[in-house]
Amino acid sequence: MTTSTLESVSARRQMGSAVGSMALCVAMLIAAEFMPVSLLTPIAEDLQATQGLAGQAISVSGFFAVLSSLFIAPIAGRFDRRHALMGMTLLMLLSLVMIALAPDFSLLMTARALLGLAIGGFWSLATATVIRLVPADRVPKALGTLFMGNAIATAFAAPIGAYLGELFGWRVVFGGLVPLVIVNLLWQARSLPSMPPRASIPVTRLFGLLKRRYVALGMLSTMLTFAGAFGAFTYFRPFLEAEMAVSPSQLSLLLLGLGLAGFAGTHFAGAMLHRQRLYPLLRYLPLALAAVTLAMMEAGHLFWAVAAMMVGWGALNAAIPVCWSTWLAREIDDEPESGGGLLVASIQLAIMMGGALGGQLLDHANASAPLVGGAVLLILSVLVIGNGTRIRKPAQA
Repeated sequence: MTTSTLESVSARRQMGSAVGSMALCVAMLIAAEFMPVSLLTPIAEDLQATQGLAGQAISVSGFFAVLSSLFIAPIAGRFDRRHALMGMTLLMLLSLVMIALAPDFSLLMTARALLGLAIGGFWSLATATVIRLVPADRVPKALGTLFMGNAIATAFAAPIGAYLGELFGWRVVFGGLVPLVIVNLLWQARSLPSMPPRASIPVTRLFGLLKRRYVALGMLSTMLTFAGAFGAFTYFRPFLEAEMAVSPSQLSLLLLGLGLAGFAGTHFAGAMLHRQRLYPLLRYLPLALAAVTLAMMEAGHLFWAVAAMMVGWGALNAAIPVCWSTWLAREIDDEPESGGGLLVASIQLAIMMGGALGGQLLDHANASAPLVGGAVLLILSVLVIGNGTRIRKPAQA
């Protein structure tokens, strides 16, 4: 084997290791962000808060993720990208330590705010970083690796969190992520190459995209869709406990089924998008998700009926982000980095708003109310999207 061949193999391994370290960070971020979904009840009891208030732990991370995704590009543009990514990982590490040790609800919310900064910052930089790390023909595969970290965390974080939380307590669940994040940080330090700063993108360019009517309506549709989905999903545990009196083991099983179905939903979306079915998917996926959400309520106390609905819910929900990412690549192809930051901000703002609305409905109505509110928002998103014409780039004259 020649010297040049050896160097080529070594370079590919280095690139693969760098992308792998980013995928693990994505998995940790997603796990940390949505772990409270499976631990709302014990967190609320331990910190003497209502379940609706405990649900704001997801909302506050979403709010700070919005701020981070909007302003990270101008700030990170002044630093080596390697240091910026490791800084986001350090923020996540600090947040997890604070959550595990939080003596009261206010410190928990502060820790979740730090986590939100890490989530928004890392996600907004991830795609552009991958483009710098790997050759153009390998970018899709590298991005697929990142989303695999997302899918794995989505599938397993909530059920494992519910199971271990019942055995050892919710603090141990969050503390258990700390050594994994330390390993991830060391991996990043070893694998991520130096990426000197480039010209930063001003925030005005990002907001300037909203002057395009189809972009503004697309972001509104995105927000309604994700707010509806997470307004319901965040409060599945209180609903299942109140309406079905599920045990912790049953809750873990239900959440695992929902998460595993996400792999099928992602595969389905990819196959349909390959057949150029983007706009029907954007329209009918949230409509179907709303129908399944309402059907879950009608299933009453029938465990296996609710389980089937949750599997369907997980598959439909997982297909939605794939479709909106494809819409971004197709309709904002002239400003992909600004469009990516705007999309991340829209999704995180939607998660915050959905969690806040669902919490208010839970505290002031009943355990089923967040599901009804989520379904209403999903239907509104369908009305905005229409047949897809409103969110398409105008044809060039």
